[in-house]
Amino acid sequence: MIVLLDSGPLGILTNPKASPLTLECRRWVESLLLKKYKVILPEIADYEVRRELLRANKLTGIKRLNEFKVTLEYLPLTTPMILKAAELWAAARRAGMPTADPKALDGDVILAAQAMLVEKNGLMVVVATTNVGHLSRFVDAREWQAIE
Repeated sequence: MIVLLDSGPLGILTNPKASPLTLECRRWVESLLLKKYKVILPEIADYEVRRELLRANKLTGIKRLNEFKVTLEYLPLTTPMILKAAELWAAARRAGMPTADPKALDGDVILAAQAMLVEKNGLMVVVATTNVGHLSRFVDAREWQAIE
């Protein structure tokens, strides 16, 4: 199985405080890797977490995020992904079910497009998130704690 991290669990993972939630999330990622799941850091999730860490000048969080870019597989954005995201965004709008403000970048459809194109290769893909609502319209998205 392939697990794409959304910005929710990624934000938890980059938190330098050893809170129970942070420790649980770290153990969860380790357990997936031990099971030989492929855990992927999508570029759009990196962007969403990194921009906030930079804004708040959270240097330790940025360091942790950079470490994840090395230890996990990194999935850069590609032109086909952006084109697919535009299709998803337009379809959601036409259906009257937008996932973000009309002027927002809408990271959810970009992440969904990334997941769809990875899945297109015949692999089972799930997006680990803290907010299933928008993503589950397009792809298999689950609360990160529910993925075993």
